Amino acid sequence: MNRIESTARRLKWLMPVLLTALVVGCGGGGGKDPILGTGQVGMLDLTPPTVTSTTPATTVPGPTLGVATNTAINAVFSEDMAPATITAASFTVTCAAPCASPASATVSYAVATKTATFAAAALTANTTYTATITTGATDLAGNALASNYVWTFTTAPDVTPPTVTLTTPVTTVPGPTLGVSVNTAINAVFSEDMVPATIAATSFTVTCAAPCVSPAGTVSYSVASKTATFASAALTANTTYTATITTAATDLANNALASNYVWSFTTTGVLSVLSTDPVSADATACPSATVNATFRVPSGTQMDPATINPTTFTVTGPAPATTSVTPATVALDGPTGRIATFTPQNPLAAGIYTATIKGGATGVKDLAVPVANGMSGDFTWTFTAVVAGSCTAPSPSAVNLGLAAPFGIAATAGVTNTPTAPNTLINGNAVLTATPTCNLVAAPGGIGSAGFGLCGGSAPSMNGTVITPTFPDTTTANAIVADLRAAYLSITPPAGPPAAGSLGGGTSIPAGTTLGAPAGNALVLGDNLFFPGVYTSLTSILISGDITLDAQNDPNATFIFQSSSTVGAADGAASPSAHTRILLINGAKASNVWWQAGSAATIGTQTEWQGNILAAGDITLKTGATSCGRLFAGAFTSGAFVFDSNVVSVPGNPSAPATCK
Repeated sequence: MNRIESTARRLKWLMPVLLTALVVGCGGGGGKDPILGTGQVGMLDLTPPTVTSTTPATTVPGPTLGVATNTAINAVFSEDMAPATITAASFTVTCAAPCASPASATVSYAVATKTATFAAAALTANTTYTATITTGATDLAGNALASNYVWTFTTAPDVTPPTVTLTTPVTTVPGPTLGVSVNTAINAVFSEDMVPATIAATSFTVTCAAPCVSPAGTVSYSVASKTATFASAALTANTTYTATITTAATDLANNALASNYVWSFTTTGVLSVLSTDPVSADATACPSATVNATFRVPSGTQMDPATINPTTFTVTGPAPATTSVTPATVALDGPTGRIATFTPQNPLAAGIYTATIKGGATGVKDLAVPVANGMSGDFTWTFTAVVAGSCTAPSPSAVNLGLAAPFGIAATAGVTNTPTAPNTLINGNAVLTATPTCNLVAAPGGIGSAGFGLCGGSAPSMNGTVITPTFPDTTTANAIVADLRAAYLSITPPAGPPAAGSLGGGTSIPAGTTLGAPAGNALVLGDNLFFPGVYTSLTSILISGDITLDAQNDPNATFIFQSSSTVGAADGAASPSAHTRILLINGAKASNVWWQAGSAATIGTQTEWQGNILAAGDITLKTGATSCGRLFAGAFTSGAFVFDSNVVSVPGNPSAPATCK
């Protein structure tokens, strides 16, 4: 009996200890059970989550006032939530009509901070919004909010004044903006939506000082583009106007401009001739002269090429005769040009000539819209042509080659030489970069003194040195090519191609692909006869017969031919059979002749070429072609050389033919 009582007393003492151990082992102590969750030990998590804070802050009874329109709306929860339940369906922000609720907002949930965010575009100023987190939002145990959590807030009033962000004509400081077309529509673009009724003839005015009469315009406002337009009849030429948007113009919150917005501009003449060549009363024009007129064109437009023709641009004489001079071409210097050129079919006889640019309804016009500008009347001037030798022919400036002057060829994509006898000969240096190969064989670093080396078994012969990116050092080759590219841009038109150059104003060659004539034919200016100057083809240049370059006894006379595409010569047969030739007379030198190719150049079989070719791409010399002139391939794209039994000489090189100067 005593043993039984003793055992009972011991069990009674052990029970609290065992129960305590059981509680501790199961996560007791009032904390959250690691398996079964919050609540009593061993019980499921049945506690609903709550919202502990919000942005904007929740006030009771609400709404919270003065909230910025770009506020991100947040709610922080008391415990971790199931991210998939925090969506645009369970977190909404609404406002009463006519306000449009921001339905396109993005709702997200940050696990680390237990924060739901409703991010919308800028809210509407001075508007009350209601934010709601519904019972669709649950914690990780699936417990929903006990009820929807709702709070309200009111955005601050819009007190920011609108501004003018852009005008037509553009605003310049101090102004006025010059060269504005007389038929310009005057526009102002605002920083925000405006009240259309406040954009009117009283708040948007255009004025000019007497005796000019301020235009009575129609003012309109485009809601879609936030643009006010003042449209009137054509303005007066050569007049300064002041455009004003007053503080009567307001945004949708009735905020006015902070101050009147004012800008000024000056209209140009409707259309006029700015300058001529020969100038008026010139008494020393050469018989080879082309007749040019440069137009003053309203800003933002250009001449209409279709109106530049033998009917609108005429030359008559010599006086007292009024016989029309037959033009070879009458053309504008490109589709965006402003220089009209009359090229006579034959050299002018000595005497006084009258040039006329036709105005009026059937005269020259620009491409302004909606109404093209024309000249109010004809523009006429006179000049005197003198006999050859009594005039000074205009000549372009010399072309600076810099470090590249001694080089006969340059290629940026290697050289290919066909081993046809006799072998190709280069009288001058060569530079190969950035792909220094010959017949696909890499040029070794030390080949400079030994020409091209093995060159795949078919090396061109040469009297000169080959420079590569590794010979004689790592900088010389790149410096030479840089100078060649600079020379290329110096003879390239401002509109390119392939890149914007610096030499404009060339005489147009409309028939650039049919230049030249068989030996013995009469010389025709602009076809098979050229005097010093700059000549531009908007297509290709292809010479298919003899052409003659006449320096008119000027040893420094320069000839520059610009091609928007290719430069080339037609195939021919070996002398004495017919083949393409460039003939230099009266002091013309190959060293002063330049051919700029917007893409590639191909010189046909047996051609006798004169002048330096600078090409954006490849240069190919076909069998038997010779060149007195440097050849540069790859000014802007990968450019290779292709040779086949040719001779290329730097003018004046000691090994060059005596006639190559």
